[in-house]
Amino acid sequence: MELYVTEISKYFIDAFMLIYCIEAFMTFRFKTEKKRRGIYIRQIICMFVVQISCFIQIIARTGKPVYLFFFAFQIVIFASVLMLFYVIYPEGNRLIINNACLLLMIGLIIITRISYDKAVKQFFIITASFIIGFFIPEIIFRFDFLKKFTWLYAALGVVAIGAVLVYGAATNGSKITFTLAGITFQPSEAVKVLFLFFMAGALVEAKEIWQLFLASVAAAAHVMILVLSRDLGSALIFFVIYLALIYISTDNVWYLLLGLAMGGFASIVAYRLFSHIRVRVHAWRDPFGDIASSGYQLSQSLFGISSGGWFGLGLYGGSPTSIPYVEQDFIFSAIAEELGVIFAVTMALIIVSSFFMIMYEGYFIRDRYYRLVVCGIGVAYIFQSFLTIGGGSKFIPLTGVTLPLVSYGGTSVLVTIVMIMVVEGVCLIRTDERFEAMQRRRAQLEAKKAERQARNRNDDYERDYGRRED
Repeated sequence: MELYVTEISKYFIDAFMLIYCIEAFMTFRFKTEKKRRGIYIRQIICMFVVQISCFIQIIARTGKPVYLFFFAFQIVIFASVLMLFYVIYPEGNRLIINNACLLLMIGLIIITRISYDKAVKQFFIITASFIIGFFIPEIIFRFDFLKKFTWLYAALGVVAIGAVLVYGAATNGSKITFTLAGITFQPSEAVKVLFLFFMAGALVEAKEIWQLFLASVAAAAHVMILVLSRDLGSALIFFVIYLALIYISTDNVWYLLLGLAMGGFASIVAYRLFSHIRVRVHAWRDPFGDIASSGYQLSQSLFGISSGGWFGLGLYGGSPTSIPYVEQDFIFSAIAEELGVIFAVTMALIIVSSFFMIMYEGYFIRDRYYRLVVCGIGVAYIFQSFLTIGGGSKFIPLTGVTLPLVSYGGTSVLVTIVMIMVVEGVCLIRTDERFEAMQRRRAQLEAKKAERQARNRNDDYERDYGRRED
């Protein structure tokens, strides 16, 4: 019976994931949230069917009722998040919040399969993150003075990651975490938000080349501290954010080419300086050459992806725990192994649809400051996803970063939800801009109408006066 349940549910999961993915890209056919309403309803149905089917597999394989209660709590929380968001922020972008909830569901499903205790911890962090996140769109919409603290954001960011460099705990040779009052967190994730607000403000204020140079120096300070901490994955993300925002702000392709050349040179220098980078590059080039040592993680990841096939081995059917740090750096491989390549690819496409929608919102907002913030969020989100998926599938060397919203990690989840809610706050601003534009157009039309009526009255008067003179 257990085998039948697992096999049948696999096809349900893939079918509804495909439908959800198609609907995600169908939203771009319509320009208003009102016209997309039917798509969003179908997406919600699909995401809960996927979640139910996955937990049916888990309960059938384990036979533990505790998973049923855990599943019920998840249903309540995610349903509440979606309902409250739709009620509180009807002008927000629902595709972005739908995709975020689906990716969080997928993450909880696969983390539950790997470690129930870690899944429970992740669930509480997600719940707390949404409680915090629900205030952020209103803060972004109401408090325009947030734009004024440009250099304070830079100073706080440098101090935070500098403290990790000096006092942080080393993990696999990299200083990426900091413990305060018994709570361990990764400051570089939180500094990402500060860095985005700093870069947006600095580039909006930059009227001359020396101001652009100062912003570049401050950005370089962030990157250099991360390099010294050997948090090279975060350093690369910060550099790409900087490069993308410089290009978006100035529309100067030469800045982009210069940045890419400098990035290429820095990569060569880092390869020479850091032994663990050389190990990762060698493992990427030939993971099976030293399968017992440096190539073990990547080779196990490739074995997992290939063994899953199109439809996967089913939850608890594979052995994803054979990959070290699978719940963080190799979560994509675990998903491909047990839920299948179709599921993994559609999940990646859903991530891409979120990126397109974030950039779409950034493109149409008139406020230049928040345009840069939103575009920076979109670039950070898609590039980090690319690093994780590409590293686990041997497309690029490993960088050791998490898959946003899916991988295990409290700081990463909290910061990604905060960034998504910042985007939703900007959507409120864009809606307000549209309303103001409509009001201006209406006022202009009324002014033209009044002018035309006055002209007609004047013509009638002159015609009547001419008749009386005759």
